[in-house]
This record gives sequence, C-alpha cells and structure tokens, in this order.
Amino acid sequence: MSAPLAGKFQDHYAILGIDPKSDSETIQRAYAKLAQEYHPNNSATGNAELFDAVNLAYEVLSDSEQRSLFDKVKGVGQQASSPQFTGVDFFDTLGREPLLRAAILCVLYDRRLTDPSRPSLSIRHLELIVEAPVVRLNSALWYLKQRGLAASDDKSSLQITVDGMDFLESKRPLPEQVMPFIKPAAIAVSQARPQPARPLQTQSETPARNKHEGESVLATLDRALAEIRK
Repeated sequence: MSAPLAGKFQDHYAILGIDPKSDSETIQRAYAKLAQEYHPNNSATGNAELFDAVNLAYEVLSDSEQRSLFDKVKGVGQQASSPQFTGVDFFDTLGREPLLRAAILCVLYDRRLTDPSRPSLSIRHLELIVEAPVVRLNSALWYLKQRGLAASDDKSSLQITVDGMDFLESKRPLPEQVMPFIKPAAIAVSQARPQPARPLQTQSETPARNKHEGESVLATLDRALAEIRK
C-alpha cells in the first residue's frame, strides 16, 4: 500500500470526487478517469503527486476491509446530518425530565415492595410501563445510575437502590405528577376499597336507638289494627 502524502490524512472520497456511499463501479470509473488525467506520461495534465494520491485512494476504497477501517476514521455513517438544537421544545422537556425520573423510581420502588425476591426490571419491561420515548427513557436511566439512585444487576436489569428509596421518600412526588408517565395498560386493576368502618356506638346511644326502633314497630302495628277494626 502506498504511503499517504507527507504523512497527512487523505480523504480518499474527496480525491476521487465521489460520495462516501458510492459503489465499486463508481469508484472504478472515477479512478480510471483521474489516473489517466494525472499520469506523469500525460504531457498536458500529468501530476505525479496527484497521481500517487489517486492510486492510494483507489487502493484503499477498492479493498472492503481497508475501506471499512477508513470509513470509521472518517466517521462515515455516524452522523447523517449536522447536529442541531431542539429549540423551544427543549425547555418543555427540561421541565418534565425530573418528573420522568421520579416516575421511573416509583416503578422500581413498587417492584421492590411487590416482588422483593425479584426486584429488578429489564429495559424492555420499563419500556412497556413508562410512557416516554426510548431516547428520553435511556437518558433518565443514565442519570439515575450516575446518581446511584438505581443500579444494574448482573443481567443488565434495573433496580432501585437504598439511596433511591431515601430520595423518593424525601422528595415524595404527587400521583398527578407521576401517573401521566405510566401507560394505562401497565396499571394494576384496583381492588374495591373496603367501606370505612362505622364508629362504635356508645352504651348511652344503643338503648335510645333500640327504644326508637321499638316505638316505630308498635306504631306500625297500631295502624294495622286500626285498619282491621274499620
């Protein structure tokens, strides 16, 4: 393989004037045209330095392994477009991120309480429970792990830590803040709440009530007898 010119990085795609996604036939055509143009024997357009650059470019790009290595160095395919700022939407997201993290902690805390022998949840399970795009979910999980509020087990599943439990208890979120982040299908069916127990009657109230009920019964009987006598 030829040595790069003066030890500097050479963009082989730029030398051949082709797109990084070009196929082998396009590479071949570009090389043939430029090699003929810059060949030292060409008295009109010959250029030994550019000829060497074209040969090096073709040597690298015509070999799949070398081309793959070059693409990694150049960053081909890693960024489809220039990075951009989200804009005004970023500030809405910024205000919701703490609530999303709190919702995830609530889910993990609930798992610890309801199934202490298996307190971890996989990323897939969290995706099924938490209402959030995967990118934001991963960002929130990264934060929780960096803060030590959640930790990964040996199977890469997530579980709440002691610090996470303490944090959630000290910064207790409201249901209306957390529930919008929980998918309806992931909410357990609520059991009917037992009716509140009636206060016990005092001894003084019980006879009075029994007396009242007894009078009501006697009054009903008196009216029935009166109807019979008519």
